[in-house]
Amino acid sequence: MKLDLATLQQAVNGSAAAFRCRRKLQPAGGAGDKVFPPTFAGAVYAVEQRRVRDQEGNPRPDPVTCVVLDTVQSQANRMEQALQDALDSGRIKIPVLKVDFSDWSPTGKLETEKFVDDVGVITSLQLPHRLADAILRDSEIEEEVAGKREKLPFRKSRKGRQLDTVSQRNATALYQLCPTALIFGMWDSTGPKGGLGAKFERAMVSEVIGVGATFGVKTASRIDPIITKTEGIEIFKCQDGGWTLDKSAAETDANGKAIHLGKGEKRGKVSNANLGNVLPTFAQYTKGANGPDILKVQQLSGAGFNLLLDNPDTLKQLEARKGQMAAGGASIEYAEQLTTLSLIVLRRLCLPVSKRGEEKAEDFAKRKADAERAGRVVLAALGLCAATLAFESGLALRSRCLLWPEEALTWELLDQPGAEKQPRFSITGKDTVLLLEQSVAAASALGLEWEDNPIELLPSPELVKLVRKSQELMQGGAEEEAD
Repeated sequence: MKLDLATLQQAVNGSAAAFRCRRKLQPAGGAGDKVFPPTFAGAVYAVEQRRVRDQEGNPRPDPVTCVVLDTVQSQANRMEQALQDALDSGRIKIPVLKVDFSDWSPTGKLETEKFVDDVGVITSLQLPHRLADAILRDSEIEEEVAGKREKLPFRKSRKGRQLDTVSQRNATALYQLCPTALIFGMWDSTGPKGGLGAKFERAMVSEVIGVGATFGVKTASRIDPIITKTEGIEIFKCQDGGWTLDKSAAETDANGKAIHLGKGEKRGKVSNANLGNVLPTFAQYTKGANGPDILKVQQLSGAGFNLLLDNPDTLKQLEARKGQMAAGGASIEYAEQLTTLSLIVLRRLCLPVSKRGEEKAEDFAKRKADAERAGRVVLAALGLCAATLAFESGLALRSRCLLWPEEALTWELLDQPGAEKQPRFSITGKDTVLLLEQSVAAASALGLEWEDNPIELLPSPELVKLVRKSQELMQGGAEEEAD
């Protein structure tokens, strides 16, 4: 079935619980090809035992080893980036705030205070805390004050102050300035109320897991076509950050001794300059590794994870530690992406509009209710648009983790509990863009409008200084980190 505006309106304003998209994917290289999950502190994978059905949809007797391939937060970022791409290409018009750092870029118009690296323009679709992000808080906007144009901190401006009073009972300002915050969630913890700031739960949740995971190892090596033998060669650090073989030209310490390039056991070795051959090695856990070493755990029997829970001594022996060989990729039965858009969450949002001139009380009450319902439809259309644009062509999650769906992207409407089949809708990105346009027009006609054009901000002087200082530290610390 095709999803049109009337059907979407009925779903959002009726009793349906959610739209759900559940689909299986395989590595682009085919079934059995290795995929690489994201690594967390210490180069550790997020591995869990989950209750899942087999490929035919039948219950399994035992939990299955699964690995997280893309987290809820990462999936939200991908959907927001899809909206940003559609906005940049002119396919959609939605409210965003943007902070323009272009003047301070290496090629910007300012002659002084230039950044080391280009930052460009950052929008509320790219900031981790959306409208409540500290980067927006520490930026400025031009407004008219007492007949003069002045720069004000965003949170003290007319638009920014609205964020201080938003809530589920009055989310209109958020709808008008940053509607994605009502879809992907927001907590205004950096505002004047601190931890008591407005909170909005996620209406859209998506995750990708690898089911039936078996973990392997990863090797790394380097064959230098020119510098093949380095044994006995010493290299030293130069003041300009480079290296030299000439001891007399090297940077010296407080005692006047030449400083070797690098630190520790590898101090002075050619490999510190990324030159010479590197023998093949296995990937290792790094600093911060914690939890079980999955390479050891998977060698246990099927009851291995229960053994970990029951025997603290065994758990300690199986912990991942820095320097140990780490897991490097996994082969999986299949990947599964589960995306839900909660209509219940959207129906909790109140989006009041203002009275029009001499509008009668009964007419205003009806229009207000109709506008709220129309606004929720807009948010649902925006969520479906974000997910469909982001995921309809497959998932390129990271290097060596390209996933191809086994079926077209289809949304299931969870409407009738207990029914054997729920309505299913096949929609494309083009379809969802049209739905978004139509729903926005319907809401605008009822007085619930949003900002069509980006709201432009400039970074505060202190934020500019902080960005520059951070980039300088990053540039200077790159060599130390390599050491």
